[in-house]
Amino acid sequence: MIRSMTGFASGKGEFGAHSWSWELRSVNGKGLDLRLRVPDWLNGLETALRANLSKALSRGNVTLTLRVVRKDEAGALTLNRQALAAALDALAETETLALNRGISLAPSRASDLLALRGMMDAGSEDEDSSPLVERLKAEFGPLVRAFLDMREAEGEALANVLHAQLDLVEALAGQAAELAENRKIQMAETLKANLARVLDNTDGADPDRVAQELALIAVKADITEEIDRLTAHVAAARKLLQQGGPVGRKLDFLMQEFNREANTLCSKSQNADLTTVGLELKAVIDQMREQVQNVE
Repeated sequence: MIRSMTGFASGKGEFGAHSWSWELRSVNGKGLDLRLRVPDWLNGLETALRANLSKALSRGNVTLTLRVVRKDEAGALTLNRQALAAALDALAETETLALNRGISLAPSRASDLLALRGMMDAGSEDEDSSPLVERLKAEFGPLVRAFLDMREAEGEALANVLHAQLDLVEALAGQAAELAENRKIQMAETLKANLARVLDNTDGADPDRVAQELALIAVKADITEEIDRLTAHVAAARKLLQQGGPVGRKLDFLMQEFNREANTLCSKSQNADLTTVGLELKAVIDQMREQVQNVE
């Protein structure tokens, strides 16, 4: 089963004096980009969570946000003295610069400073966070499983869409093959007429050489190889979808090959109906490429 790179999961829990909530979400990406927002005072937790996600995922831009609070928030909040000192220094410098320009600022209040981000820490620096960290590690497994379940469900929907598009590509390739077979008589007659016209208007031309050149033109207009390669690409794509796992990069490469064959078919068509089929092929292949961008 293939998986989509789009997914979301959330969860809540509590342990002892703490409660938490976290969100895990992802969108498509060329590689695996993990962005974790985990409280710093939970020693070792971010490293463990990152390792877990790296093992479970292959591609995607993944964001994990964990918020932890104490049930008794009044007793849990501690002043970040370093952050306060930096804020006071910045405030003093601001007031000095304002006075030098003749600007009078309103008096600052303690509540304004305490409201700044990072000024108050949730959790005591002296508190042993290891039991909470172990509990969060255990709770992370079900969250990841729910996240993967959603990516797999999205992947199943993607696979259904891709299978339908591959069926359409195969059908269009079959139409192209029939049109190419039907145009052979027309092309032969056209080549004969061109050959006669050239021989009638070219004094001293080597008939064999002219015939060879016209035959070369006919070979260049043959789309048999393009049809065969399109059919082979369809089979390869179906095999990858059946295989499952992180096959997004391989599918993306196949889409480039699909597009190359469709472009060549259009350039060789020399027939309005065949060109129409070629353009329909290109449209379907572009739609497939958009879907493949979400496959892990």
